[in-house]
Amino acid sequence: MGRIDQDHNRFKQIVRGRIKSNLRKHITRGELIGRKGRDFVSIPLPQVDLPHFVHDPRQRGGVGQGEGDVGTVVGAGEEEGGGRAGDAPGRHVLEVDISMEELAQLLGEELQLPSIQNKGRKNIITEKDRYTGISSSGPESLRHFKRTYREALKRQIASGTYNPVQPMIVPIRRDKRYRSWKVSRQPECNAAIIYMMDVSGSMGEEQKEIVRIESFWIDTWLRSQYQGVEVRYVVHDAEAREVDQETFYHTRESGGTVISSAYKLCDRIIQKAFPPEDWNIYLFHFSDGDNWSQGDTEECFNLLRDRLLPASNLFCYGQVESPYGTGQFLNDLRDTFPGSDKLALSQIESKEAIYGSIKEFLGRGR
Repeated sequence: MGRIDQDHNRFKQIVRGRIKSNLRKHITRGELIGRKGRDFVSIPLPQVDLPHFVHDPRQRGGVGQGEGDVGTVVGAGEEEGGGRAGDAPGRHVLEVDISMEELAQLLGEELQLPSIQNKGRKNIITEKDRYTGISSSGPESLRHFKRTYREALKRQIASGTYNPVQPMIVPIRRDKRYRSWKVSRQPECNAAIIYMMDVSGSMGEEQKEIVRIESFWIDTWLRSQYQGVEVRYVVHDAEAREVDQETFYHTRESGGTVISSAYKLCDRIIQKAFPPEDWNIYLFHFSDGDNWSQGDTEECFNLLRDRLLPASNLFCYGQVESPYGTGQFLNDLRDTFPGSDKLALSQIESKEAIYGSIKEFLGRGR
């Protein structure tokens, strides 16, 4: 390995260590969501410029040149700046692109998340072309020039037409060689994620921002565990409906809360699009814990017990604290499903609690 490669690897390790040490801060903020691209995310890293000598192209002189007395203070030049004075060192921000796969790996290391063991259901079979050998026929676009000229050289040497003093190699048709490929069929585990969120009047913008940030990190981890991931979004107040991602995070609703409407719609989506025998299913519900009635809460528990829990790998309920919500639904879940290995519960008081909530949801390796 060359010196420049060693320096590059060392720089990558330094950057990785800096990101990992600040990961908790990044998790509790939403700044990374807006910087996310298709395969990479830009992470801002603060840095300090070290002092260094700079050549002055104007040749105006400097310290140690020209007249001056002992003790003379070296001050600013003749030009006046427009900014205000300060006593802190200059800080700059370096944006580093890191792949979503690396970000998921850092998340797993920081939260000590176990790799997910899928339920061993039917896998999606994908076909991939791999170049595995050389053939004497094929399209010109796949011609292997090195192998072609090697065959031509062997033929000319064998026939005695090769002149090492004036080497000239002219391939003919039978000398041409082409890259060949075969189609490999690879099984890929597939997963479905269904997000449900209460958008009634008691859920404000702060609560929705918490859901948005936590969903970003949940997505990042689950996509690192499965090759194919489908995501659906459900919002509900007194009624539930399926929406796109943009609407899910930015819709404004009002009115009461009937949680069972979301669970019924979720069940219909699963039965229609994600048969439990073929998919690894993850369900996430975020609410402030306020429900219309105890009767509807009992209906939610029946749906969980009979439909949603048996069909899913994991059902996660995150209760986002709100000044208007009672928070009773979380307590009822704890009393009704004590010790359930498929039900993960989390109370999210603020953005700082997102870190622990993700660990509670994903730390089971399901």
